[in-house]
Amino acid sequence: MKPSASGSVLLAGVSVRALAESAARAGATVIALDAYGDLDLRRIARVVAIPRDGSAKFDQMAVARASRDIDAGTVAYSSSFENAPEAVEVLARGRTLIGNSPDVLRRVRDPLALARAIARLGEHTPAVRASAPLESDATRWLLKPRRSGGGHGIVRWTRGMRVPRTSIVQQQLRGDAGSIIFVADGARIEVLALTRQLSGDPAFGASGFAYCGSILELHRPALLARATALAAAIAREFALRGVCGVDFIAQGDVPYAIEVNPRPTASMELVERATGSSIWLAHVAGCSGTIPGMRHASADVRTLVHGKAVLYARRPVVLGDTTRWLADDDVRDIPASGERIARGSPICTIFASGRTNALCYAALVRRARIRFAEVEGRMRRRSA
Repeated sequence: MKPSASGSVLLAGVSVRALAESAARAGATVIALDAYGDLDLRRIARVVAIPRDGSAKFDQMAVARASRDIDAGTVAYSSSFENAPEAVEVLARGRTLIGNSPDVLRRVRDPLALARAIARLGEHTPAVRASAPLESDATRWLLKPRRSGGGHGIVRWTRGMRVPRTSIVQQQLRGDAGSIIFVADGARIEVLALTRQLSGDPAFGASGFAYCGSILELHRPALLARATALAAAIAREFALRGVCGVDFIAQGDVPYAIEVNPRPTASMELVERATGSSIWLAHVAGCSGTIPGMRHASADVRTLVHGKAVLYARRPVVLGDTTRWLADDDVRDIPASGERIARGSPICTIFASGRTNALCYAALVRRARIRFAEVEGRMRRRSA
């Protein structure tokens, strides 16, 4: 059965707010299973509490099993279900799945198989190993979970560190972190945007390699052309469908593919902000085998540069009245009033725009300072 863009749909993932907003705008009735159940998500969807086993870890299989008690004939997933094809099978049983199949996920999310395929296609990717590098190897390496996501769990590999079966080592490259967002129909793609990726930025409370935001790249035509060729080759090789992304490190205008996100990505909502096009409708169309004919984010050179940043708590905080944040269209993923946020956990997402990348980034930093001052200032007053 072909998926429908309207009607009732179950969305499952660590955070489904962005996809839920897009689906609700397109007329869908959304049921949400996610780890946060934030205030802005509750305004547009029926939120179902996810099962907890006493830990903070998001258990995809437990969530998928819980979904069996929900009456929904259509389901779509966001992060981190791409790392759990077995859970996607449970989610999709007896339902119309909007997204890549478990078989596709198994292939494209295998970092060793992906690296071999990209090399065979004549594209660029860093070296990947399943075991520790040789003593004589002078390459800089990263130790990454095989089932990676959002930059979490990535550390620099140093001599003597063991490589667990659940991890790989990947060559660490110098360059600009970016991503290309596209919609695929199983054979062809249509590119939606090129983005600069923000990670580990202390201006947003992030550290290490943790993803903390994206900024649209509007004026790098040579990189866009090379990244488009890379994404098209990967999409054909793995028969990708729907809205997907390829993360890369750009050395000059040459993108080196780091990983593939075979589902709607964290930066997709910037496309909606820039163009007004619906990511949800594009995702449904691609999964139905149709390229929807959307406008690229840089089609108009007068377009503002749009960006987003995820703010992470720099110390443990207890939030005050967050219902006021709902009136600000540049704040999303809003926790409940009085919620306790642990150090290193996300507080909210903020948006900004500017005439250039630098001005957009500066606007994000200013808004982050204001939000941190509000949240952390309240804690100082409580402890005074």
